[in-house]
Amino acid sequence: MSAKVLVTGIGGFIGSHLMEHILHNTDWDIVGIDSFRHKGLTDRITDTRIWQIFSDRVKVITHDLTAPISPLTIDDIGSIDYIINMASESHVDRSIDYPVPFIKNNVDLVLNVLEYARIVKPKAFIQISTDEVYGPMYGSFGHPEWDTILPSNPYSASKAAQEAIAISYWRTYSVPVVITNTMNNYGERQDPEKYLPKIIRSVLTGNTVTVHGRPGDIGSRFWLHARNHSDALLWLLNNVPPQMFPEFNAPIRFNIVGDKQIDNLEMAQLVSKILNKPLNYVLEDFHSTRPGHDPHYGLNGHLLHLAGWRPPVDLESSLTNTVLWYEANPKWLKL
Repeated sequence: MSAKVLVTGIGGFIGSHLMEHILHNTDWDIVGIDSFRHKGLTDRITDTRIWQIFSDRVKVITHDLTAPISPLTIDDIGSIDYIINMASESHVDRSIDYPVPFIKNNVDLVLNVLEYARIVKPKAFIQISTDEVYGPMYGSFGHPEWDTILPSNPYSASKAAQEAIAISYWRTYSVPVVITNTMNNYGERQDPEKYLPKIIRSVLTGNTVTVHGRPGDIGSRFWLHARNHSDALLWLLNNVPPQMFPEFNAPIRFNIVGDKQIDNLEMAQLVSKILNKPLNYVLEDFHSTRPGHDPHYGLNGHLLHLAGWRPPVDLESSLTNTVLWYEANPKWLKL
C-alpha cells in the first residue's frame, strides 16, 4: 500500500541512504526536511541514480528544525503516514568543543518535530538514537534495550535527552514513538570527518592513520552499513506497530546492530587490504586526547533478530563496495 513518509535530515549521510532504500523498495512518497546548515548536502540527494529516476516521489523542504514547523510548511508537507526523525548534530568531537550550541540544537530539534507530530498524528514516529546513550561497553556483552542510560559526552547526552523527550510525548500526547539505537554506520557519501572515510583518504594518500587506543586496548565498534540500517527501519514500519500507553508502560525499542565487532586498527587494516596499499598508523591514547570518548561500544541486537529482521548485506561485501566506491569517487573525500 502506498504511503508518505517524512524523513528529517534527508541531506545527511544516513538520511540519503534511507531515501534511496525507500525509493528502491516501495512506491511510497518521501518528504525530506533539512536545514543544510550543518553537514547536510543536496549533493547526497541529487547524486543518487535512483533519485534521478524517481525524483517526482521526493519533495525536499529546506527548514531549520530548531525553529517550529509553521502552518504554511505543514500545509506544504501535506498528509503524512510515518515520521523518521534522523536529523541531529552527530560528531562527538564537535560536541566536546562546542557543547552548548550542540546540545541546544538537538533538543530544540526534537521538540519541534514532536510538536509537529502532535498535529499530524502519524501512524508511527521513529526516533533515531545511538548506542552512546548507554556509555561504554564492558566485556563482550553489548547493551540490551532499556539498559541504564549513562552518556559519556555532550553528543550522547543530547541523544539521551531526545529519547526522554520523545518518551514524554509518547505517554502524555500519544505520539506513536518507536526508538531505535544504532552505532557506527558507514557507507557511500559519508562526511570525511568520520573514521572510515578518514582511513580511506589516509591510505590512498599515504598519510598516517590515527588509531584510538593503546597496546592491548584498541577501541572497538560494531559496524553497520547505512543501507542495512535503512532496511531495518523500513522493516519496522511494515512489520512492528508502535506499542502505546496505557497498555504498555514504555515505547517499543530496538537495537539495530552490525554483525561483527571490529577494533579500530583491524578496520584500518581491512581498508589497506581492500585498496592493496600500505597502512601507516599511530596509536593515540583516547582518554588524553578525546575526553568523554568511550573506547568500546556495543549493542545487543537479539531482540530485532528475534522479531524477524535480517541484514540484507554482510559486512565484508558492503565494506569492500564502500571502500572501492570512495576510491572511484575521490571528491567525497575532499569536502
